Amino acid sequence: MTATTGDVWLPFPAEEIDGLPEGLNYLFWDGEPDYPGDPADCAYYVVPYLKGPEIAVRPLASMSAVQVVQTLSAGIDHVEPGLALLHSGVRLCNAKGVHEASTAELTLALILASLRGLPGFVHGQDKEEWRSGFYPSLADKSVLIVGYGSIGSAIEDRLAPFECARVARVARSARTTARGPVQTLDDLPALLPEADVVILSTPLNPSTQGLVGADFLAAMPDGALLVNVARGGVVDTKALLSELESGRLRAALDVTDPEPLPAGHPLWHAPNVLITPHVGGSTSAFEPRAKRLLAAQLTRFAAGEPVRNVVTTTG
Repeated sequence: MTATTGDVWLPFPAEEIDGLPEGLNYLFWDGEPDYPGDPADCAYYVVPYLKGPEIAVRPLASMSAVQVVQTLSAGIDHVEPGLALLHSGVRLCNAKGVHEASTAELTLALILASLRGLPGFVHGQDKEEWRSGFYPSLADKSVLIVGYGSIGSAIEDRLAPFECARVARVARSARTTARGPVQTLDDLPALLPEADVVILSTPLNPSTQGLVGADFLAAMPDGALLVNVARGGVVDTKALLSELESGRLRAALDVTDPEPLPAGHPLWHAPNVLITPHVGGSTSAFEPRAKRLLAAQLTRFAAGEPVRNVVTTTG
């Protein structure tokens, strides 16, 4: 295939990324008001990380020559609203391989902190209270992973040493893995009543928007823990608040709807909830892995070879 040339917009200075191919014009843009060049000359656009959908989409309408839009997140929902602004044939790629370890680490941290009562111990330490007692263990629990892509698989890798009674897996399509079968969303009514811990790691799309509503939550057993490391919109916040305030369920949330969660929102002070501020991928592991991904992708792009992690192509 013929080599490709053109401007590449990067959210890191090019000199900080080892292994970038020659022949491309690298421009640094991390969401500032002024563009680094003419968007019409951009062939490869790397979306600024964690800058929100407004910034992600802002230059797309003017990118008449863009061939690849690359996110540095696993999800692409913040870019999807702008895809209609692009000409046909533009490949949208995600950051598969960048966030699996960090998100899986946080998932296990949220589960263990919630089950073992760590937030209560922190509050007790602040008040100099010795809050001893018996708390739930992850051992012998049944776990359900809803969204069994690369992140869901990485989560199960880290669950393996914790002696769970069972791990069930759900994804868009059924398949068999080395660890066991993956079932579909249609199987949730049969799986939820047996799940002590339900982990959400699914993409946000029309089929998962509001997936975790009143019926989903009602099917979970008393005392079960809901862990969301996916997107806030997967969960109906009002329905979740109802279950939390009744004391029937617990939750550990890295993402919320709305997000950021505004001051005064009832979710902040709901009982039995642990909230982290969407930091699943925001660790020291992010930058080196993101830069390795970009170097590999752009090497393929410059050589005219197919890029990887293509989620969709505009029509």
